[in-house]
Amino acid sequence: TKQKSPGSRMSMPLQKLVLFGSVVAGGSCTLIYYLIQKAFSRASYYQSALEQLHSRPEALEALGPPLSVHYLHLTDRYNFVDIADAQLKIPVSGSKSEGHLYVSSSRDAPFKRWHLQEVFLQLKDGQQIPVFKRSAENGDEGKED
Repeated sequence: TKQKSPGSRMSMPLQKLVLFGSVVAGGSCTLIYYLIQKAFSRASYYQSALEQLHSRPEALEALGPPLSVHYLHLTDRYNFVDIADAQLKIPVSGSKSEGHLYVSSSRDAPFKRWHLQEVFLQLKDGQQIPVFKRSAENGDEGKED
């Protein structure tokens, strides 16, 4: 009679365990990625920047309707948020072109309101369209003309 090696009975459950572990790990990474994207998209500096973009007809015209806002590239080093500063590069596209909405925002202290500093659209051809710049004289938020 053939004798089975002691490890042969373990190989099938081990394969299932490895497969199950891989599925759980992959699902967890996907969930974390989704939750990070959701947190960014709900942040006031993100929402304010998109509101400013929507209020600039020349930027919208350059992209073409309809405007699509895509997920941030979380590995892009431009995207940075800490206690006092936030800097984002939001991918956007339309029927005519695509590009990135560059956002710079700051706040005086933790849990204080975020204030946009600058927002501009850079199209894939390199063209830059100013969207918003905080005025230096009085610190009030205002559109760049």
